[in-house]
Amino acid sequence: MNKQALRELYKNKRQEVPSKTRLQYDDLMLIQFQKFDFSGVRSLLTYWPMPHQAEPNTHLFSGYLRHMVPGLSISYPVMDPDAHSFTAHQIDENTVYKPGKFGVLEPDAQNPVNPSTIDLVFVPLLVADREGYRVGYGKGYYDRFLATCNLGVISMGFSYFDPIEQIADTDQFDVPLHYLITPSRIYEF
Repeated sequence: MNKQALRELYKNKRQEVPSKTRLQYDDLMLIQFQKFDFSGVRSLLTYWPMPHQAEPNTHLFSGYLRHMVPGLSISYPVMDPDAHSFTAHQIDENTVYKPGKFGVLEPDAQNPVNPSTIDLVFVPLLVADREGYRVGYGKGYYDRFLATCNLGVISMGFSYFDPIEQIADTDQFDVPLHYLITPSRIYEF
């Protein structure tokens, strides 16, 4: 299937998962996430999950990481829809969030982070394939951002579903994930 068909299919599939089941899946993904060795991680780029899209609760994973990595630097994207890109901005306990251009919460205070200093990126997705390529929301924001990060950056996605065999229309600008966390296992690409 191509990205557009997969995007529609998996948006619907995710909405069909009952909210109680999603909470259970989030807990199971946290158990999988806890199996990683995060000793080299000092900086995380995460994102605010969109409840209306039934996205996995990334706050569970970043909260765990904050607890396990003292001094962890956490940043969130601030979108620039005109350029189809975003910049990472560091947050702290006093950060105030506001809805961005797409209704996703973003840090209000501007504290930009150099992409080359980020060790781990949580990447939103609807579905991934067995090579680590993913279908997101269709604008290429994360592919563009990951291309600016250092070569050692770890990209990680979270999905309620196992990867599909193949996305038919990947292209040269698509950046595959390193890991996909599902409720039942970790996929490494």
